[in-house]
Amino acid sequence: MRRKRSLVLAAAATVAALATAWIALPASAAAPTATLRTVSDWGSGWQAEVTISNTGTSAIASWKVEFDLPAGAAVGSFWEADMTASGSHRTFTNRSWNGAIPVGAKATFGFVGAGAQPVNCKLNGAPCNGSSTTPPAATPATSATAKPTTAPTTAPTTKPTTKPTTEPATAPATDLLPVKVENKTGRNQAVHLYVLGTNLNTGKLGYVDASGTFTAWTGGGTVPVPAPDVAIPGPGNGDSTTIRVPRNISGRIYFSFGRKLDFRLTTDGLVQPAPWASADPNHDILFDWSEFTLNASGLWLNSSQVDMFAVPHIVSVTGGSGATRETGEPVAGGRQKVIDAVKANPDFAKSVVTAADGTVLRVLAPGKAADAGLMSPTYLDPYISSAWNAYATKTLTVVPFTDQPGLKYTGRTSGDVLGFTDPSGRTVASFTKPSTANVWGCDGALAAPNDQVVGPIARTLCAALQRTTLGRLDTQPSGLASDFYQGERTNVYARRSTRTWSTARLTRSPSTTCRTRSRWCTTVTRARPGSCSARSDGHR
Repeated sequence: MRRKRSLVLAAAATVAALATAWIALPASAAAPTATLRTVSDWGSGWQAEVTISNTGTSAIASWKVEFDLPAGAAVGSFWEADMTASGSHRTFTNRSWNGAIPVGAKATFGFVGAGAQPVNCKLNGAPCNGSSTTPPAATPATSATAKPTTAPTTAPTTKPTTKPTTEPATAPATDLLPVKVENKTGRNQAVHLYVLGTNLNTGKLGYVDASGTFTAWTGGGTVPVPAPDVAIPGPGNGDSTTIRVPRNISGRIYFSFGRKLDFRLTTDGLVQPAPWASADPNHDILFDWSEFTLNASGLWLNSSQVDMFAVPHIVSVTGGSGATRETGEPVAGGRQKVIDAVKANPDFAKSVVTAADGTVLRVLAPGKAADAGLMSPTYLDPYISSAWNAYATKTLTVVPFTDQPGLKYTGRTSGDVLGFTDPSGRTVASFTKPSTANVWGCDGALAAPNDQVVGPIARTLCAALQRTTLGRLDTQPSGLASDFYQGERTNVYARRSTRTWSTARLTRSPSTTCRTRSRWCTTVTRARPGSCSARSDGHR
């Protein structure tokens, strides 16, 4: 017998912490040098910048930086240089405008990569540190917020906090945002809530209790150890609970049914659930989360289904004026329709994860399903090759900003590299042909640096590949819903999820933006804090 369920929960948006590390070689005043800096590291990839310093005694007319990639490493997008590849060797040369470097001046170029950092760096044939001998291999940069992959093995044991008993009648003008959580699931199971994130004032990771007090995590070890039990008792079926979230926090609100979630601490941070891994102790728990950022400028919300589709929830925000805006409601039977459609496709069917009692716990996004061995890791490769090769004989136009329709970049493919020029004809970005995994994750060859040129082009390319419009529609983004997800190989997960979701009623607000996040355009709501609630609708 099927039972309907829906959970009302506050959604939110997370801010990824970016580590900055230097791989600097000792400089010499006698010769030019090149220094590799890791701009950011997100675990599965990194963005690097190379600075060429003319510390010599005469001007440089041109430059060439080359290095070797360790086994398993790769370079994806790159800019301000041309790149050639020979096996694991990569060579970057200047473009026409940045080859000449006077004495005392510098030039830079950048690229996105994955795996270990490059080694055996040379500048114009000499060691990058300006010495006469080959320097030792550079030590890979590490991220202060790297997520460990070791699966926890034991459950937390400490007591949960006390359930709040009152809720505000009207949103107060304070630094605490009331978040009302309603349970309309029809499931007679205990609900456990967690508010976890980063304190934007201190940069520390921690948790928030029901009253809105932030506490930084302490402890942790090289091998992950159980985190304190910071679960907030949630509402029973048909009931509601109000918790409070302090200003200047960015993180996630988790909610689970029946069992508490298992979190772990390391010396570097918090190990969060990764249920796509069969060994993860949270694998057999029905749970989901919303992401948020609450700061002095307002509230950003994101009820995201990037990694998995589990318990869809409606998010609403009530401002100080009493006006409420809402988004995220599925169409009637939406959750079950997604499940049925994904199950019906033999390439995606195994991504539907079911508990022993028949409850559908989640539908994994294709990247996570491929990582778990539940679908082919090369599923999109034929389509990617076809779309990439299409621009060897025609031009692709990318207009990455809707508020700047006159800003256009044009792209053509040469070999496996798709290069883009700006209106002046200057080459501003280059992308090697991505893999299926790069498209699922919008990383690797499609990783988007945090700039105003390469990043927006990368995001546009990834969105077009997700929607299978690249190669067919030569201006991106463009097209109607009927143009998306066409062809034999497409993202069934995104197609079915978006077609069974209601139209976001927040996207026309002046304070709302829409940005691409991994697999599709996710609604991100900006609103002055008043009060917040959400619902999710799912069907077993």
